[in-house]
Amino acid sequence: MACRELREQNRLSWNAVVGAHESHRGDQGRYFREGGSTLFPEELSLLGDLEGKTVAHLLCNAGQDSLSLAALGAKVTGVDISDGAISRARSLAAEAGISARFERSDIYDWLEKTARERRRFEVAFSSYGVVCWLSDLDAWAGGIADILEPGGRFVLVDFHPTADMFDENWGHTRSYPSGGKRLPLEEGVGDYVGTSRGGLTPAGFAEGVKNFENPQGCFLFQWGLGEVVSALAGAGLRISALREYLYSNGERHFAGMSELAGRRMAPPEDVPDVPLMYGIRAEKV
Repeated sequence: MACRELREQNRLSWNAVVGAHESHRGDQGRYFREGGSTLFPEELSLLGDLEGKTVAHLLCNAGQDSLSLAALGAKVTGVDISDGAISRARSLAAEAGISARFERSDIYDWLEKTARERRRFEVAFSSYGVVCWLSDLDAWAGGIADILEPGGRFVLVDFHPTADMFDENWGHTRSYPSGGKRLPLEEGVGDYVGTSRGGLTPAGFAEGVKNFENPQGCFLFQWGLGEVVSALAGAGLRISALREYLYSNGERHFAGMSELAGRRMAPPEDVPDVPLMYGIRAEKV
């Protein structure tokens, strides 16, 4: 299958899981109306002041972080491949009374079209489970560089590829991901919001859908941290920050994780430290 066909299959898998994810998230409209935010300190630190900034939130999912960015004074455009996620993002914006624009598109098509139309942004942002959906790192990085204003910045916070080397019980069972290797998942996108048991639902956790099974499989792409950094640098972006974190925000990826303050999930005491997330800030000079 061509990469476009794989991404189209991923769209179907994401569409299938949106309802399950949203069933666990509590009263989000009220949460946002009362000043709530889904952003973590790690991304806020890298993003800096957003007041009045134009922000492209790439792979925005159902828009919770997009609305959190908009509440900080940013002029936000959220982009995602999933029809269901974008539909939910638009309805959530109306419920929350927060202004944000949402566009449904394959990310590569959107970057190309946006650059061609000479739309430019001061900030581009992506977070948590982003890189594994990218079939071409160079095209992605180049597209981001093309839509940024001079002096603009791109911020990425994602799960560390080192974490992919371990099974759920912390056994070192897999090789370091690299090269964009395709990883088919017959089970499709899972209900990770439900299994987080509150880690990803600051508006409150609801039991919602139980024992979700996705009828649509999906495909991941395996990339190493060095490949991500090299793609951004190769697109002419200057790496101004690269940070690694010994905990995971929100998701309980492994057995025995303990919850720290701020919905941070840490390994159990008998597991040596390993980076579970990383953050990058890259600037267009």
